[in-house]
Amino acid sequence: MSRTNFKYLVLSSVFNILCAQNIKDGNFTPIVMWHGMGDSCCFSFSLGAVKEKLEEALPGIHVVSLRIGDSEVTDVENGYFLHPDKQIKMACDLVNSDPLLADGFNALGFSQGAQFLRALVQRCKTVKIKNLISLGGQHQGVYGLPNCGSLSNSICDYIRRLLNHAAYFGWVQKALVQATYWHDPLHEQDYKNHSTFLSDINNELTINQLYIERLQTLDNLVLVKFENDTVVQPAETEWFGFYKPGQSNKIETLQESTLYTEDRLGLQKLDKNSKLQFLAVPGNHLQFDWPWFKENIITPYLKN
Repeated sequence: MSRTNFKYLVLSSVFNILCAQNIKDGNFTPIVMWHGMGDSCCFSFSLGAVKEKLEEALPGIHVVSLRIGDSEVTDVENGYFLHPDKQIKMACDLVNSDPLLADGFNALGFSQGAQFLRALVQRCKTVKIKNLISLGGQHQGVYGLPNCGSLSNSICDYIRRLLNHAAYFGWVQKALVQATYWHDPLHEQDYKNHSTFLSDINNELTINQLYIERLQTLDNLVLVKFENDTVVQPAETEWFGFYKPGQSNKIETLQESTLYTEDRLGLQKLDKNSKLQFLAVPGNHLQFDWPWFKENIITPYLKN
C-alpha cells in the first residue's frame, strides 16, 4: 500500500469514527417515555406517533418507549394488573440494559406513566434523568375512575366498585394497579397506612431520604395539568394538589399541603431552586396540539 493510500485510509477511518460518534450522540439527550393506563408503548395512534414526531423534531435522537411485558397486549394488561413495584423494577432493568441511556436521558411520562417515572427516579439509583416531564400525572393519586381506556364496560364497572369499596384491601392492592394510587380523602389514614405504592413514593408515613436526594438530581420536574380534564379526579393532582383531608370538595394546593410545608419529599427545595415547573394546557386529558408541545416542552427541556 502506498503512503498516500495509507494516509487516506487513516483519515477516512478517523472521519468515520467522528461521524459515528456524532450520530450516536445525536446532539440531543435521549428520551424515555412511559405510557398511561389502557395504552401501550407503541400503538401507532398514541406513543408510536409521539415517537415519530420527536424523531422528526430532533434528528438523530434516541427515543425509548418502555414496554412492560413481552408484547403490546401484555404491556396494556400490565398497566392494570401488574403492581407498580414490579413495573418499576422492570423499567429500571430496561433502562440499565441500554448503553445509549447510560449517560442520562430526559423522561416523558403520560398519565400514570408519569408517577411511575418519578418512582423510577426515586428508586432506581443507577439512572440519570435530567428533565422529568409529567403529562397529566396523578402525583397525589385519584379519587374517581371515569375512564378505563380500552377495557370493556363490565370490567370498568368492576374496577370502579372495587376501588370505591375495597381499594385498601390487601388482595386488591396486589391485583389492581389503580388501587395503589387510589387516594380516599375521607379515609386519609387508611390511604397512608395501606396504599402499597403512592403512600411510599410520597413519603407519607416515613421519610425515605434517598427519595428526596434522588429528586434533587433532576434539572427540572415539569408538571403539566390539563385544565379541562374530565378523566383525572381531581385534575389538581397533576400539580400535586388534592382534596383537603376529610372531605372531597375543597382543593388544597401543593404549597398548602404538609407534603410541601414539611418538605417531606423535597418538593419545596426543588421549587426554591427553580427546578419545579407548573404548566397548564387547555383541553381534556392528554389532549394537546403539537405546536404547544414543541414550544413548551421540546424547546426548553428536550433540545439539550
